[in-house]
Amino acid sequence: MKRNHCPAISVLDPGVHLSPVRNDGAVTSLPAPPILEEWYRRYLDRAELDISSSGVQPYSFAELRRIAGIGHDELDGIVMDDSTSQGSPELRQAIADRYAGGRREHVMVTHGSSEAIALTLGTLLEPGDRVVLSDSLYHSLGHFARERGCEIRTLPLGELSDGAFPDAVLRDTIGPGVKAVVANFPHNPTGLSLSGTGYRAFLDRVADSGALLVWDAAFAEITHGADPLPNPEMLYPHTVSYGTFSKAYGLPGLRFGWCIAPPELIERTFPLRDRTTLFLSPLVERIALHAVRAAPRLIGPRVEQARRNLELMDRWVERHADIVAWQRPHGGVCGLLELPHVADVERFCLELLDRTGTLLVPGTAFDLPHGVRLGFGGAEKEFAAGLDRLSGFLRGARGGR
Repeated sequence: MKRNHCPAISVLDPGVHLSPVRNDGAVTSLPAPPILEEWYRRYLDRAELDISSSGVQPYSFAELRRIAGIGHDELDGIVMDDSTSQGSPELRQAIADRYAGGRREHVMVTHGSSEAIALTLGTLLEPGDRVVLSDSLYHSLGHFARERGCEIRTLPLGELSDGAFPDAVLRDTIGPGVKAVVANFPHNPTGLSLSGTGYRAFLDRVADSGALLVWDAAFAEITHGADPLPNPEMLYPHTVSYGTFSKAYGLPGLRFGWCIAPPELIERTFPLRDRTTLFLSPLVERIALHAVRAAPRLIGPRVEQARRNLELMDRWVERHADIVAWQRPHGGVCGLLELPHVADVERFCLELLDRTGTLLVPGTAFDLPHGVRLGFGGAEKEFAAGLDRLSGFLRGARGGR
């Protein structure tokens, strides 16, 4: 898989230099920021309507307190003391009870799943390791294998059919000597996922190779037409899986995540964490404890809202079948809207934003240059308005050409 770069954005926004520059004017050797994060950094605050997000509609703190039963007295009683690097035992137990078969020692809490990814992959991968990465992978999941100088193999999403990879593809990609296999299903940004049969075949192949399975479960609890896939760590012990409040919970601003892994793998991350973030705030941990316990009441309504939006999206795609293509997502709250008649998706997204105030993410953020990431997890009224603006812009652009 080729690496992500940002030259197209700098062309569209002249005068902005993406390469880090020292005070003396010399360009450093640091990598350019990921397209996805740079895109939001530059354009999110300009958007009137955001239909690009990969998460559900965020909750307000008042809504969270009401749903999860967090009282003012409890918040006032929190002592702003240190916590432990792995997380409070009570919080880890709550996560373990929901996601890890009650095994608290297999859980570590982190500042979002991004920190969990950095701590584990930044610790475990070494130069020359053979690593399999799913195609069009979220940037953090692929960064550390590339930054460490690992030998990269790609698991091609284009070979996924009816929720399964062909046996020959699995054998050719996940063979002897592979140290880690990194995957996220349901996939961001396409929403593609594995069927029950395809999931078992995938796990069997990883187990036969003896590789560490690195599983991003950010979208695991949002599926469309099928049951959620079980946590692979319960089926294949040599697994690290990640969870987050940023997608299904509607709490991205809390910056809370976790990993589930064998205790010895978690312990290997401590020297790195002891020199970086140390631990989470006790305030965040207390709020997170209530949120995990209230997970069905937080996740359920947002999943139903996303499914109604997806039905609206189905009808919208039917009306625009001559100018767009859309493979209905199997899970998550985003998908790849292909634009066959658009030559430059970054320019398309910028013009859409400038003319309509509507934000999309170009597929180039995921090495998918022929489409845009469209998110359907937001408020229904705003999502419908965003589709209306996108429709008018598409029809106008089509007529102009």
